[in-house]
Amino acid sequence: MALRARDVMTTRVVTVGPDDPVSVAVHKMTELRYSALPVIDRRFRLVGMISLIDVLRHREDGGADTTRVGAVMNPDVLSVPPRANLSLLAHRLRSYGELRVMPVVDGATLVGVVTRSDLLRVRSRPGPLGRLVQRVKGDDLDSLATPPPVRRKGPLPATGLVREAMTTAVVTARAVDPIDTIAERLVERRHKSLPVVDDQGKLVGLVSEADILGKEPLSGRTNGRTVGSVMTKDVITLSPEDPISSARLLVAEHGLRMVPVVESGRLVGVLSRSDLV
Repeated sequence: MALRARDVMTTRVVTVGPDDPVSVAVHKMTELRYSALPVIDRRFRLVGMISLIDVLRHREDGGADTTRVGAVMNPDVLSVPPRANLSLLAHRLRSYGELRVMPVVDGATLVGVVTRSDLLRVRSRPGPLGRLVQRVKGDDLDSLATPPPVRRKGPLPATGLVREAMTTAVVTARAVDPIDTIAERLVERRHKSLPVVDDQGKLVGLVSEADILGKEPLSGRTNGRTVGSVMTKDVITLSPEDPISSARLLVAEHGLRMVPVVESGRLVGVLSRSDLV
């Protein structure tokens, strides 16, 4: 029997209201390691989505965190009903690059969400990727349980260099790694993408959930493929000496989730949206 959205969706979803200040949304996203939150009204009706990229763009335009979420959110949100065929839902998540969270609504009421990570867990049953179904259910908005707390860095300086904000303890992949292994690593580490490096630590690409899901997200066919066969090779990067202001603008303009930081070709860190808010 074909899987439906209701079969894989998360029903306990962290949300914000349109009248909440942006600071509340930022706090929830950074502390819980979410990249976006559904926005609901007092009747639990879905009225929009707000993401870290929305916040960064708002700040780049001179906006304050006291602004209402309703003024910053994206009100044009794709959604599906609980009975939606999972293949159609998977196609939409795969096709829309900026979209990795699909709200599930019954009428106008938010009843759950499905993410790309959910698809990584269900795309192969049985098989290597089928093991992901048994893993802790938690990546971005698809977590039923509260994620482990993340110790935040000190306040990000208004001016400064990328090296002051970047994360240096980086989880990476190799081009020769099997896709199944990296899919499992993404779910376990709760990452959306991983830098791909060679034996000398030089950056050779980037592999994301969307790369792994491919054109047929639920097919489960990997056929021994490796990361090198699906990774993105043309990667936008930063230098540790670049100013933070330039990094913010780069992320905001291109809608990037994570940017590798390289020095003389070698990966020395990554800068994510959450590092910049």
